Amino acid sequence: MGNMEMSTVSRVVKIGLCACGIWPYLPSTVLFRLFWIVMLGTAQYFQYQYIAVHFSTDNFSDLMDGVSSSMAYSLLFIKLSILWANQRTFSNILQMMAMDWKNCVSTDCSLRITTNKAKLSHRFSNWIIGLQLTAIVLYSCGVLAVNTGDVQRMNVSAREHILKMKLPFQIDTSPIYMLVTILEFLHLVMCGCGISLVNSLIVTLILHISGQIDILCDWLLNVFSKDMTHIVDEITMKTLIIKHQQIIMFSENIENLYTYITLILFVSDTLIICCLGFIIVTSIGTPDGPAILVRSVLFYVVINLEAFIYCFAGEYLTAKSQMIGNAAYDSLWYDICTIKKSRIILFIILRSQRRLTITIGKIMDLSLERFTSVVKASASYISVLLAMY
Repeated sequence: MGNMEMSTVSRVVKIGLCACGIWPYLPSTVLFRLFWIVMLGTAQYFQYQYIAVHFSTDNFSDLMDGVSSSMAYSLLFIKLSILWANQRTFSNILQMMAMDWKNCVSTDCSLRITTNKAKLSHRFSNWIIGLQLTAIVLYSCGVLAVNTGDVQRMNVSAREHILKMKLPFQIDTSPIYMLVTILEFLHLVMCGCGISLVNSLIVTLILHISGQIDILCDWLLNVFSKDMTHIVDEITMKTLIIKHQQIIMFSENIENLYTYITLILFVSDTLIICCLGFIIVTSIGTPDGPAILVRSVLFYVVINLEAFIYCFAGEYLTAKSQMIGNAAYDSLWYDICTIKKSRIILFIILRSQRRLTITIGKIMDLSLERFTSVVKASASYISVLLAMY
């Protein structure tokens, strides 16, 4: 596949980002953003009304279910708002990615690395979106299974809804209930797609920059090779420095785009994981237990996976950035280079010691250690809730 036909951002993700109003400088962007604001704003108003009404009720599990789903969609709204506000940064990222694809034809190795990362990105994006949609279908089926399994729910007004919302009208007939259920399901699907698209985007960007780091490492190892057949004429000290600087700038743009998203995500995901864990534990052994487990377990897995994706992305970027210094050090620059070129290589090694990373609100680095801390914090909150329950 030629580089003009290929892109690190898959077609599905690109279409989704356009529909979410994230893709920069399109004529339809304002309309799509207005649609999401109205849709999410309306649903959130009714969701938080439900929480306010049921805050002091005895059914604590239902309250936790309402809190977890409401917070998940509040997080989506915040994610979209941050990405909308950083339209220029995202535009710069896309321009840099387009330039990388344009320049990767200089060597077969560069084209192969970039293409392989793009294919991997497309595969991961499909998995993330597919898993999110599967979780939504199972969540909806779990709610409907509770309704069919309970004799008291034969009364339409007593039936459970897919989304915990305090609607401003009474649902007392089956056609109205079916219509509301279909609309809630469609809302859930759209929100699920939005969540998975934002998560797929960070995976795409990290895989792209990792490909560029692999290209730079390959250049560093080959440009000073004693085997002259591997030396590429186009690779000079200037191109090495420019490539390294582009990687650093790309990493800084990812940081600016996602640092505050990760801050909000880690606060909210800890609470959402806690709520879902509480629902799962308390549902075991109850009459509605199997139906509740069907709708909650995969939702729990998806939320944990979201936190893991961001933490792994930060860890992976840090590990890949350290490879630049290792590749420069392992090359034969000390045998072949002039003193001036040797000093430049030393500067590359020194700069590589300052790791590339994504931070949580510019406070701490994203890493797998942070993911374990989220899981531990959620588990401790669950134990507290169970003691109070």
